[in-house]
Amino acid sequence: MKIVRFKTGNDIAYGLAEGAGVTLYQGSPFVVWEATETLIPWAAVQLLAPVLPSKVVCIGKNFFEHTEEMGEAIPDEPLMFLKPATAVVGPNARVVYPPVSQEVHHEAELAVVIGKVARNIRAEDASQYVFGYTAANDITARDLQRRDGQWTRAKGFDTFLPLGPAIETELDPLERLAIICRVNGEVRQAGFTSDMIFGVAEILEFVTQVMTLLPGDVVLTGTPSGVGPLQPGDLVEVEIDGIGTLANRVVSR
Repeated sequence: MKIVRFKTGNDIAYGLAEGAGVTLYQGSPFVVWEATETLIPWAAVQLLAPVLPSKVVCIGKNFFEHTEEMGEAIPDEPLMFLKPATAVVGPNARVVYPPVSQEVHHEAELAVVIGKVARNIRAEDASQYVFGYTAANDITARDLQRRDGQWTRAKGFDTFLPLGPAIETELDPLERLAIICRVNGEVRQAGFTSDMIFGVAEILEFVTQVMTLLPGDVVLTGTPSGVGPLQPGDLVEVEIDGIGTLANRVVSR
């Protein structure tokens, strides 16, 4: 099922995406929630980021062809970094092009949403800790990444992590799920989850050896080849099989 976080009127809530609209739920899917009999039509719904994580853990260089296009060696273990939770925005939100950068890139990724506290888990048990999956765009100021020699500033700007449009709870990343990125309708990235160097289970085992993941935390799993520049005015879309399409417009500050 597809779970969405949305605004209707002055209220923000979670619900279940249906054909005609969203079934309103009370509470949060990460604690206690309960369905109501209220169906809110899509015309009255503004989709938000489907989750507000305490932290976002990212895995770099996790597709062979992307690693090659970046001129890097294949990693022996997952390469982990963090993005701040303040970078998160939702579907149709604006991505702000920072004035200190002249080279901002898109990176389409499958995002894992954690469902319960996870610490020192084993790969074979990882699925028990996954609430679902959503689409992500790991926006990156590539020139700042090269200049700084590390990734915090380049990937940490406000609006640099669109998530959405929904959390799909019935998805198997071991299947050959397509990950597509389009800019103004042109396909820039086209890969499959089956092309990952490290799978979701291996990633979660690795990450939880270092830090505790909390309900609602997000883990990004890497991007396929084809990363490239964005400009103010561009419409960037990330589409993943079974999840849907995450669309955002790039704007100047």
